[in-house]
Amino acid sequence: MTQIQYISDENDNVTGVIIPIELWQELQSEKETAYLLKSETMRKRLLEAKNRKEGIPLEEACEKLGV
Repeated sequence: MTQIQYISDENDNVTGVIIPIELWQELQSEKETAYLLKSETMRKRLLEAKNRKEGIPLEEACEKLGV
């Protein structure tokens, strides 16, 4: 179970929350994906990448990118 902590002021009005970093990262990822899917071009690229069966090793990609 995810522990969420609520922060409130002196009048017991909730003013903020503290959530585990894993949940925060998941929410940010979902937000970014939703943003990308708004573009038809990005939607097509993401679906192609998801369904791609072949690729290159990370080291090779980094070398090609000069990283």
